[in-house]
Amino acid sequence: MSDNTSTLKSYVDSATGAVQNLVGSVTGNTTDQTKGEAKQHKADAEYEASHATLKGPGFSASSSGAVTKDDPDRSAGAWNQTMGSAKETAGGLVGSENLKQQGRQQNLEGQQQEAKGQLNDFGSGVGNRVQGTVGGAVAGLTGDSEGQAHYQGMHDKGKTQQRGAEHDIQKQADAKAT
Repeated sequence: MSDNTSTLKSYVDSATGAVQNLVGSVTGNTTDQTKGEAKQHKADAEYEASHATLKGPGFSASSSGAVTKDDPDRSAGAWNQTMGSAKETAGGLVGSENLKQQGRQQNLEGQQQEAKGQLNDFGSGVGNRVQGTVGGAVAGLTGDSEGQAHYQGMHDKGKTQQRGAEHDIQKQADAKAT
């Protein structure tokens, strides 16, 4: 299934709409203004759709139908953070400074492990998107429809992988900000 939403396309449509709106304002043509505004609204919707990802425990799914499994370091890191926090809390409750320190250390190691997994997924996703885009373009030029479908799937998987990692990274940044 092909995902026709594109962040780049949304930027181009937004700029085109802004220019059309401006021309309409300068010339007094309300039809151009209205069309320009409509194009900008459509671009906003395209942008949102290009970033739509369902994030579940251990996987990401996108509007293209692609589903990707998270890098194992992401879930193992999250588990180590949870266990580290539990040890730290238990150490505080029973008055064991050693257990609290072990918990802090395990939590920190878990954060690093999860970040490593997120970076792996992000990098792999970007790589698959680029390879899928370039491969699809070459396959299109040579008339290889099977190749185009293969590379479109690669692109969609990469996009899903990248967006899943971005989702988790943003979620963590938001949590730290509050």
